[in-house]
Amino acid sequence: MITVCRVDDLPPGEAVRVTDGVPAPVAVFNADGDLFAVDDTCTHQDASLADGWLEGCFIECPLHASAFDLRTGLPTCLPAKAALRTHRVTVEDGEVRLHVSVGEPA
Repeated sequence: MITVCRVDDLPPGEAVRVTDGVPAPVAVFNADGDLFAVDDTCTHQDASLADGWLEGCFIECPLHASAFDLRTGLPTCLPAKAALRTHRVTVEDGEVRLHVSVGEPA
């Protein structure tokens, strides 16, 4: 489990990129008060999803506009075809905690 930040430091509509303590970068998003975490790199091409456009539970890649459902990691449009790995996020004592998943995306 990795402490990401204080929950107050991740307002709705924002994301934070986690690189310390994880095998590959992870993006943690506050989607209108719900916290989600996925592998940060778009499965279509090397771009940080934390730099993308968040709308509800969907993140759009800033490079070629692939979009992913943060709840499942599944792509919702081309050019991405492969899913992202999702990770569990909890809030404990006012801190956002990341529980990194292992294995392949569902």
